[in-house]
Amino acid sequence: MRFTRQVLLLQIGVVVLVVGLGVALVSSLLRSVLTEQYGERALAIARSVAADPVVVAGAAARRQGGPLEVRAQAVTASTNALFVVITDDKQIRLAHPTPSEVGKQVSTRADDALAGKEVVSAVQRGTLGVSVRSKVPIWQGKRVVGEVSVGFEVAALTGEVNQLIVLTSVFAAGALLLGAGASALLNRRLRRVTHGLEPHELTELLYEREAVLHGIGEGVLAVDAQQRVTVRNDEAERLLGTPLAVGTPLAELDLSPRVRKAVAEGLPVDNLLAVAGDRVLVVNSRAVRREERPLGTVLTFRDRTDLDTLTRELDGIRSLSDGLRAQRHEFANRLHTLSGLLQLGHHAEAEEYLQTLTETTGARAEPPGEQVADPYLQALLVAKSEQAQEKGMELRLSDDTLVLAAVTDPVAAGTVIGNLVDNALHAARMGPRRPAAVELGLLADGTTLHVSVVDSGPGVPESLRDKLFDEGVSTKLAPGHGLGLALARHAARAHGGDVWLADPGGGATGALFVAKLPGLLSGPAS
Repeated sequence: MRFTRQVLLLQIGVVVLVVGLGVALVSSLLRSVLTEQYGERALAIARSVAADPVVVAGAAARRQGGPLEVRAQAVTASTNALFVVITDDKQIRLAHPTPSEVGKQVSTRADDALAGKEVVSAVQRGTLGVSVRSKVPIWQGKRVVGEVSVGFEVAALTGEVNQLIVLTSVFAAGALLLGAGASALLNRRLRRVTHGLEPHELTELLYEREAVLHGIGEGVLAVDAQQRVTVRNDEAERLLGTPLAVGTPLAELDLSPRVRKAVAEGLPVDNLLAVAGDRVLVVNSRAVRREERPLGTVLTFRDRTDLDTLTRELDGIRSLSDGLRAQRHEFANRLHTLSGLLQLGHHAEAEEYLQTLTETTGARAEPPGEQVADPYLQALLVAKSEQAQEKGMELRLSDDTLVLAAVTDPVAAGTVIGNLVDNALHAARMGPRRPAAVELGLLADGTTLHVSVVDSGPGVPESLRDKLFDEGVSTKLAPGHGLGLALARHAARAHGGDVWLADPGGGATGALFVAKLPGLLSGPAS
């Protein structure tokens, strides 16, 4: 079978596989998203019912039917919900769509709701069938006096999912036909352009051509089957920051471990991010063969340092903006609640609520104040503190933090401190300890900035400690991670310092990262 026909069959097979997997994934995601949306809708309805003063008073008095039944039926009719059920703190129904069920024990347990927790997106079977339901506690002051359960019929959810799947399937069929047609046209074009030549007849020509073409604006590095440098250009030496003499073994070059692995395995690599010195490079790799004989590997490099720097700065600004937006919404909600209490004549409750707000506000994390004088560090700390608070965590400064000098390289400081804090926040959130917390220490010693970051997480596994600072090594499950610590260490070493993992001591289970950044401060403030 000719190569072009093999490519055609392979492309059609890949298109069929991708489309099939895509339809299956979309179907699963659609059901998950719609279930979550129905659960959030039920949660919002349950919250509004649980906040109704009539419902609170009725639940506290354990009055069955009456005003509670009227309120429940009105909400059910206006929201097209399957049911709105109100119970007391003993899980006895006070209101139910079926009058005969009032006064009986609920069919699905509500222990979490009566413990003060909100339950959302739970698919359960009750007296009215299978439904997506959410449960919210009814608070009277600081005491839970009952709970509200709101549910939507699963049949409605299934109908929407089926409709969306039909539309997705039609689109997938069109994509399959288009992909197959494009593959056929591409193969015809391939035969015409190559004049019917087979790949092994073009391999050597392609090898030389790739080196020339990719040398324009990109770094090119070619190694033979013994992994010795055979072709390189000036751009490759500049980007990698090391001389690339012809005949030099690849093992003697200061290259990223991920680049070495790609070359050793001989597998194609597309848009692999790697760190070289203080640069972030995009690496592509292709193995070259002739008549099934390996000739070597060609690697191309593109510089993505400037884009990565701008991205990190934008992330910092976005974090600060999100934190300010969250504070604005929180403040507005509190004012609306206080206004409602005053309009309803609940002056005592308003006074108590205002006192609670004052105590809560006082317990929030304080700004750096006089401990940190540099505006760049202050902005970074504010952004990271807001980011931690939004995730229910605490970022605090150590008691011995003191930096009165100005930072001479804000980008390097942001790279080191930002990446260390981000990793610590993730580790603390994944850890079992609550409340999750991260402690940041900053100390100026002349022109040297010392940084320590310790989290309340589970610590770094023993198997990752030796290669923790290699690109691509991460404890996060999602793809696209594994560059933060490598960038932080390279930024520190560019200033003659370093970043390392230390022992927190005292039997602590979290991770302690320490950084030393010489020359990063302008000296003590006058």
